[in-house]
Amino acid sequence: MTEARAGEEPADLTPAERRMWEAYRTGSVCDLSVRGADRDDPHAEHVWGPERTVRAQVVALLLLHGPSPVPGRVASLKLRGVRITGRLDLSGGTVGPYVELQSCRFDSEIQLSETRFGTLRLVNCAIPRLEAARLQTEGDLHLPRCRVARGIRLTDAQIGTDLLVSQAVVQRDSKGRAITADGMSVAQDFQGELLETYGEVSLRGATVGVSMNLRGARLRNPYGKYALNAPQLTVERTLYLTSIALDYVPGTNSSTPPYGLGLTPARGQHAQRFECRGGMRLDDGRFGDAIDFFGARFVLTEEQEISLRRIQTPEFRFVGERLERGRVVVSGAKVVKLVDTSTSWPGPGGMSMQGFVYETLAPRGHFPLTRRLEWVEAATPEYSPEPYERLAAVLRAGGEDSDAREVLLAKQRRRRGTLPFAAKAWGYLQDWTVVYGYRPGRAALWMAVLWAAGAVLFSRHRPPPIKENEHPEWDAALYALDLLLPVIDLGQQAQWKVQGGWQWGAAALILLGWILATTVAAGASRVLRRG
Repeated sequence: MTEARAGEEPADLTPAERRMWEAYRTGSVCDLSVRGADRDDPHAEHVWGPERTVRAQVVALLLLHGPSPVPGRVASLKLRGVRITGRLDLSGGTVGPYVELQSCRFDSEIQLSETRFGTLRLVNCAIPRLEAARLQTEGDLHLPRCRVARGIRLTDAQIGTDLLVSQAVVQRDSKGRAITADGMSVAQDFQGELLETYGEVSLRGATVGVSMNLRGARLRNPYGKYALNAPQLTVERTLYLTSIALDYVPGTNSSTPPYGLGLTPARGQHAQRFECRGGMRLDDGRFGDAIDFFGARFVLTEEQEISLRRIQTPEFRFVGERLERGRVVVSGAKVVKLVDTSTSWPGPGGMSMQGFVYETLAPRGHFPLTRRLEWVEAATPEYSPEPYERLAAVLRAGGEDSDAREVLLAKQRRRRGTLPFAAKAWGYLQDWTVVYGYRPGRAALWMAVLWAAGAVLFSRHRPPPIKENEHPEWDAALYALDLLLPVIDLGQQAQWKVQGGWQWGAAALILLGWILATTVAAGASRVLRRG
């Protein structure tokens, strides 16, 4: 292209470029599509000839140093069905006009590093690569339905309002990443419904001012460890990793697709799941309202994880499909309300929840206590008291005192398996007699049985008194009770001389009385300590 001054029309413009130039000045759409079946699809194999081809240099000239608008009009670049040859490089520039390209085809990468835009919309475009590190927009950045062959880079980009990548298909770059947006800041919403990626999506340290929506997205990374790698992600409202209702699909001719293609589906609605084939890391994330996994599907290898270490959110909705392989790690996470189902969590060895803090449970569907105890056991291959105590505290705070006692009893039985033989035997004895003190009624029953047995035993034998003239009247039932009750003296045991086999019977009642009293005291101490 011959050199031209700012705002001056180059002399060697092609007819297609001249149409674009004039449309720019009036703010109208330069439409070079031919309306043929599949011939306007930028992702198809059809060759687009010179009649619909413009050079990237001319596009850059218009955006950076374009002509003044026709009086009464606003200059803007609006293209449809246009092929752009050469590398579009706007690095470091400031683009004032509004930019909207729909169903266009780029032959080379787009370079927007450190570029400033008002609003940039690329809709249903074929793009080899988008390089936009430290890009700044005052308004939106839209990339819906685009197909990007070698990745998108938005590292440290600052998006003034919304980022829209819904229905985009993004392949990986040379480093195995489909989207690299570490440190990116989006002032309002991040919309990625039905997004498809084939490589790592990296959002380390990114910030989203409102909600981040990946409903129905399919993230796949068979080449590396993570499909979604987003430690220290901050979302001020809700992160949606959920299914999406497909009853409504927007028209493909819309230049700007509506926000939110659909909501989380109701029962019976046609839907597409959020699917993650590869690990996901959200460690140290902050989510102002919730994290929602409704209907999510994760396909992991044995070594991969859904890592939610130390996240903080008021509500965590873990209601997706159960993992077949891999692990879910919520160690150190802090959640106010845990919403889950009995079938959403993996089995033994598939979980880790050391230090997981939650304040209330809101299960969806039937989630019996036996399954909840299996949930804790599955998360602790090696015995740890903290998950049991956390669950008991939450149940007690919700008024489920009997369930809380069952949890603490399960903790004692689990702990017993880690003890040496003598302590284990003592544990079994406490369990058989008074159930570690969590069922005090059993101690009363044992005491009543032993008292009755002792009364019957000593009713057949009246021992001689120790002092002939200083003894109370013989009472077998009162004597047996005095033997059973430690510490308390009913004035019977020291008054009678028991000899022979009767002495062994008396000793047995004394010993059993001390065992019952000790186990009841130990159990009561634990209950008071928990309270």
